[in-house]
Amino acid sequence: MSFVEHLHELRKRLIISIIAASVGTVVGYIIYPTVLSFLMHPLCVTNGANNCGLYVTGPFDGFAVRLKVGAISGLFLASPIVLWQLWRFIAPGLHSKERRYGVAVVLSALVLFGFGAMVAYLVFPHALHFFESAAGARVHAIYTPQNYLNFLMLLMVAFGVSFLFPLVLIVLELLHVVSPTALRKRRRYAWLGIIIVVAIFIPSNDPYSLTAMAVPLLLFYELAILVGRVLLRHAHNEVRQEM
Repeated sequence: MSFVEHLHELRKRLIISIIAASVGTVVGYIIYPTVLSFLMHPLCVTNGANNCGLYVTGPFDGFAVRLKVGAISGLFLASPIVLWQLWRFIAPGLHSKERRYGVAVVLSALVLFGFGAMVAYLVFPHALHFFESAAGARVHAIYTPQNYLNFLMLLMVAFGVSFLFPLVLIVLELLHVVSPTALRKRRRYAWLGIIIVVAIFIPSNDPYSLTAMAVPLLLFYELAILVGRVLLRHAHNEVRQEM
């Protein structure tokens, strides 16, 4: 396609993505009570069902929370369509082998990100309990929707992004930037670096979140070495067959 045709194709994909996100936001606004109950479940587990409310400080705050949660839910619901439109825009310029790897990378990224976000959601009650108990029995926590939801979403995104770590390593191995042998030889330094980075950049510094993020990343590092070795061996066999 010419440059102008590429622009028309990009505009088409953007329009479809925006429509999908808008429809998803309307749906998210409608199912807001269900989504909010899901997001507040860690707080209810920590403080009990009778003491797990969120408190607003202004007349518009409650409506703003509903709009925010609806927009986030809409982006989540529309993400498959948005990713599909992105793929439809990129795929024509790729070879068949690149398309096959591209589909695998995108699907793996979605699964790993979702897995990381779910781990953060499950460990969040323990993190809340740690922070609340550290203040002592005389200090009682009152959360606004903004500070509670922002912290939970930030933690889920941080876990989701960090769980993409093995996928990044595997892609670098396939691109021959690093090799499984080099990763294996530098295992000690890599493990130490992972622990330091997690301790510095994790949104919450409680021991539960640190462990829940660091241990999987260490395991992912070893898994990336094994998967990279298998994929490189398979790629070499394909090259030999083509020759």
